[in-house]
Amino acid sequence: MTFEVIPAVDMKNGKCVQLVQGVPGSEMISIDDPVAVAIDWISRGAKTLHLIDLDGAIEGERKNSPAIERIVNKCKPLGVQIQVGGGIRSFDNATELLNIGVDRVILSTAAVNKPMLVKELSDAFGREHITVALDSRDGKVSIEGWKKQSEFTAVQMGKRFEELGAGSILFTNIDTEGLLSGVDTKPTEELVKSVGIPVIASGGVTGLNDLVALRNTGAMSVVVGSALYTGRFTLEEAINIIR
Repeated sequence: MTFEVIPAVDMKNGKCVQLVQGVPGSEMISIDDPVAVAIDWISRGAKTLHLIDLDGAIEGERKNSPAIERIVNKCKPLGVQIQVGGGIRSFDNATELLNIGVDRVILSTAAVNKPMLVKELSDAFGREHITVALDSRDGKVSIEGWKKQSEFTAVQMGKRFEELGAGSILFTNIDTEGLLSGVDTKPTEELVKSVGIPVIASGGVTGLNDLVALRNTGAMSVVVGSALYTGRFTLEEAINIIR
């Protein structure tokens, strides 16, 4: 399987934004039209898009559904995969997204609070469509837009959700997320070695060498946001170096 660089399209109040450490009001980037951003990433070589409803993640209310649906309608015919997270708290939330053509739904808070939801969705739609997000700060998984800390490590939860039917894990190292300070590969490598399902890495990518380092952990792919939006490197350069 070829390691893939996946551009993030994070949305808040209908705009494409990049936050520092997920903190509301810390926008380093704000672009009015997320649909145009998504199409631009495809034109630059993206094979998968990573869409996050930040309002849903932080407040539990999915405010960016119209923009997500427009992106799906415009981009799916172009042959890309689309994964969506943020505020998916119920079976119906996930079903709605999968029914409009989303390839993978990303569960975070709901998975931690209601683990059997992962099994229910996996049984109904197939595990390849279900991703569990494990966002780690100081070694423990955070939920509710990173406002609350659980008592479990990513490795503990990763094994549990693999048993329940998750098809992949999105692992974000909050300690490095959005800081443009480089990656810490150790937590990702530990998780990759502990589970048998693919791991999507995220958090801290600053330069092209970080992409190579994360590929070498055995991760399936990496989600990149701030580094692309601030011009640390282009998506074309990223794709070329991991080849």
